[in-house]
Amino acid sequence: MTLWRVIADRIEQVTGDTIDPGAPDGVGGGCINRAVRVAGTERDYFVKLNDAGRLDMFEAEAAGLKEIARSKTLRVPQPLCWGVDGDSAYLVLEHVAFGRGGTSSLEALGRGLAAMHRVGRDSFGWDRNNTIGSTPQINTPDRDWMAFWRDHRLGYQLQLAARNGYGGRLQRDGERLMDALPALFEGYRPPPSLLHGDLWSGNYAMDGTGEPVIFDPAVYYGDREADLAMTELFGGFGGRFYAAYREAWPLEPGYDARKRLYNLYHVLNHANLFGGGYAAQAQHLIDGLLSELS
Repeated sequence: MTLWRVIADRIEQVTGDTIDPGAPDGVGGGCINRAVRVAGTERDYFVKLNDAGRLDMFEAEAAGLKEIARSKTLRVPQPLCWGVDGDSAYLVLEHVAFGRGGTSSLEALGRGLAAMHRVGRDSFGWDRNNTIGSTPQINTPDRDWMAFWRDHRLGYQLQLAARNGYGGRLQRDGERLMDALPALFEGYRPPPSLLHGDLWSGNYAMDGTGEPVIFDPAVYYGDREADLAMTELFGGFGGRFYAAYREAWPLEPGYDARKRLYNLYHVLNHANLFGGGYAAQAQHLIDGLLSELS
């Protein structure tokens, strides 16, 4: 039995829909997984594919989508089923037909994200580890946000960077920055907020009605500023988004420095995944933060 027939049979079991037995349509985008669209009689389905060893990644993604869906704040694609066949792992999601949105859609995204961030719990982290891109993301719960960020975000990425050959000054200055973290959090104690975790411009869209949709999460509970910081890392979401968010939940002093700390995590992750100029960008962020703290 082919992989597509296995997936089609699983979708039919879960949804009762009848799946078109023809070849699926390839879907562009994404640098970690392969993606296809499978046609059903009642609706279409979005299928992610990777090596069989990546099933845990798909299971964590499905759990993250469910966590956001339970918040009843922003739309996410519904995860339907996942599994392994042969050397392939798969994740089947509701297929969301994207449309175009205007100012009101960006405002709805800002308000919805602020509402999602108000969903909290008593510790930072999450019930399970997941991935940021294809890199393991450690979510061991901790009631101390600064310790969580130092150990499971910045420190973990610096350890990976050392293994990947980015030693020397990047490591020395990274350790200096970790020692200096208390100055960045002086007088600031964020509550644990439900985070998307990987909220760049490629991970949101508008559906056919203009309603915002977020997807490809790396969910955990953390400082809401970490989500907002990443929205600014690769181009930004537009002025109306930020105005609507701040109207719903104003930011506290010191965000401009902390957002660079939070984005350092993602830049280091890109260096570890893709190489290129990201290590130099990470060093630049570290240098800027250390100069302000000296």
